[in-house]
Amino acid sequence: MSKEKEHKTNAVREMEAAHADFAVRYFECPEALSGMEVAATLGQDPDCVFKTLVTQAKSGQHYVFMVPVACELDLKKAAQAAGEKAITMIKSRELLPLTGYIHGGCSPVGMKKLFPTFIDETAELYDRIMFSGGRIGCQIETPLSELQRVVPVKCADITVV
Repeated sequence: MSKEKEHKTNAVREMEAAHADFAVRYFECPEALSGMEVAATLGQDPDCVFKTLVTQAKSGQHYVFMVPVACELDLKKAAQAAGEKAITMIKSRELLPLTGYIHGGCSPVGMKKLFPTFIDETAELYDRIMFSGGRIGCQIETPLSELQRVVPVKCADITVV
């Protein structure tokens, strides 16, 4: 058993605790890769590999948005989906204390606190999607419905056209 498999992340533990249908894909990665590089490394269509972005609204509320790795989050659409006036990305240094995850290894599952979470509606087009497993070099592959059993994720049009 590899070291990665011996040290489960919070995301993997939560998926297991929910008895979710999922697979963990580990890969060698000494530093954070771009989402496109992760998709290529795992031989996946970048449209079904999602990056996890953490934001803060003008109201002070934090939100999590998941978009395909080849896309960008549309902040206006994100704010509209969340019912907020404006949303901005949090600073990288705020990520670890807020979520328990580092840049390049942030998962929507297993954060320190459950934040309202949205995924781009294109996720509904795929039998299985992938997202960070909670550390660099770890991805979770699961049906969207299984992710939604673990984290209440809403689908919305949130990417830049």
